[in-house]
Amino acid sequence: MKLIIIFLALCFLSFPVLSQPRINTELQKKITLMAIKDQKWRKESENIDNGKTSAYDKATIDYNWRKTDSLNIIDAKSIINKYGYPGYDLVGESGSNRFWTIVQHCDDDVKFQQQVLLLMSKQVKLKNASGKDFAYLQDRVLLSTNKKQLYGTQVRYNPTTKTAKPLPVQDSINVDKRRKAVGLTPLNEYLKIFDRN
Repeated sequence: MKLIIIFLALCFLSFPVLSQPRINTELQKKITLMAIKDQKWRKESENIDNGKTSAYDKATIDYNWRKTDSLNIIDAKSIINKYGYPGYDLVGESGSNRFWTIVQHCDDDVKFQQQVLLLMSKQVKLKNASGKDFAYLQDRVLLSTNKKQLYGTQVRYNPTTKTAKPLPVQDSINVDKRRKAVGLTPLNEYLKIFDRN
């Protein structure tokens, strides 16, 4: 009888450890490599645009940028089809954020971005994905479908005046309430980030 009680106690104590989700390190690595490639050509382009040196000419950068984006969207769709939106419990916070970055850049497939938004919203409600990231993608999709954004995350920068203004925002009076609800700073503070650059 004592052995049965000890066995049951051990099973009971080990249950929380067994039930905790495990990070999928292979998927995490894959997303990290996708994100590194995603950023490489954008940084090279930014270097040239800002008069800095680059090991590549503009045509090479543009070609590789388009190629990387087209390959990343194929992989991103595969991930979504297999796992749904990869939240913190699957790939960690940084992995989830990197995946979002890749989807942000899938502007050639707004339907896919909309699909990701639906899946992501469920994970945000479960606190398994970033509300900030969701807001950025939501705004991007709204503008791509000729609607006004909700959070004011998408801006137009004027290099002459060195100021940024948000692209059209619906119900702009309440934008800071919506921003606060997802963990974003007030819109005026956000715009100052661009004004410094």
